[in-house]
Amino acid sequence: MSSSRFHIPEEEQLASGPLRELQSRKLRGLLDAMRQSNPFHQRKLKGIPTIAGVDQLDRIPFTTRAEVEADQVAHPPFGTNLTYPLERYRRFHQTSGTHGRPMRWLDTAESWAWFGRCWGIIFAATGVGLGDRLLFPFSFGPFVGFWAAFESASDLGYLCIPAGGMSTASRLRMILDNAVTVVCCTPTYALRMAEVARDEGIDLAGSSSVRALIVAGEAGGSIPTTRQRIETAWGARVFDHTGMTEIGAASFECQPRPGGVHVIESEYIAEVIEPTSDRPVPDGKVGELVLTNLGRLGSPLIRYRTGDQVRLTRSTCACGRSFAWLEGGILGRIDDMFTVRGNNVFPNAVEAVLRGVSGVAEFRVNVYEDGALSRVEVEVEPEADAARDAGLAERVGRAMQAALSFRTAVSVVGPGALPRFEMKAHRFVRIGRGESPTRKPVVDPLTSP
Repeated sequence: MSSSRFHIPEEEQLASGPLRELQSRKLRGLLDAMRQSNPFHQRKLKGIPTIAGVDQLDRIPFTTRAEVEADQVAHPPFGTNLTYPLERYRRFHQTSGTHGRPMRWLDTAESWAWFGRCWGIIFAATGVGLGDRLLFPFSFGPFVGFWAAFESASDLGYLCIPAGGMSTASRLRMILDNAVTVVCCTPTYALRMAEVARDEGIDLAGSSSVRALIVAGEAGGSIPTTRQRIETAWGARVFDHTGMTEIGAASFECQPRPGGVHVIESEYIAEVIEPTSDRPVPDGKVGELVLTNLGRLGSPLIRYRTGDQVRLTRSTCACGRSFAWLEGGILGRIDDMFTVRGNNVFPNAVEAVLRGVSGVAEFRVNVYEDGALSRVEVEVEPEADAARDAGLAERVGRAMQAALSFRTAVSVVGPGALPRFEMKAHRFVRIGRGESPTRKPVVDPLTSP
């Protein structure tokens, strides 16, 4: 176990005033570097006077994903958000493309070390330390995934076990054979491993040494019903974490406070705005998260609109930090919202309902968009012991109506009919007028037993 719950105590334990002074100092250094040699930010900072600190950050315009994508199209392949000559860059990653054109992202050795520094804060906060054995059950492709987590953990002296290119059953055997104590994966894949463990007759909660799962890539780690399913199946604590390829590892869940995440404010500046008016939102109100990363000088983002809906509060936590707290983690993505009979609905809310219905192993939500109206159909795949449950569809329908105030058609599909995912899940399918959903059974060969 870690001897300290802090990776950088002199920064993580700062009170709010000194913390803003730290942010301001790092911000000035970042902006100085951008004005000197980063073409992308030189254009955005043109005509803006010297920024003294965080309180003047709003003088700088927001940065959007569309803006970055357009820059990479206009200046292929990497765009102009590069502070140094190309020869300085050592790492290439690419976004998943879930919400549009995949973006390419480059890091210098120094920027990648900063990424690892953020992961050191996450590991310490979750209690990871010497003696732990960490399993990384995903394939190392261009998506940043847990690349930085793996390399940071190795640098910190933890035993790291790669498990890419393996079946789920093989990964489970690796967990048992090597007395793994911490698993880093998506919430979806944590549930998938538990599903395969049941099929293989493995009692994860009773026979494995896993005591913690650090989950990322989806909101499930902070959705209570999803979280409960994972923790019950594994007999282990879930720690949520959020980040983005283009912004970095931005937040973590601490040990004494489940159900939300701290923004790493020693390395980021967090703002929350009203998405349509761009006005600041008071603490405690829901809005869009805007982040500035302070140490990724090779390819930084200043006032980046993440598209994530959050509720940010501030206080000194029992963990000893005054970092901003996002209640419930990421509540939803602005561009994922759909409207049904006047109700604004986020996929996270639907998942929270479906994970709370016993007997549901997997699900898919088809959103038929026809002009201003949307119609929703839910497909559910039953757990093995619920396959003959004739009332499952009715119970799902009642739960959806009670929680979300609209009726939805529910169909029960056969075993293996719905996809399984290793990284980000794609359970919500938007279907335009005249289109049909994909009905072909799909199972990721890397994650099937």
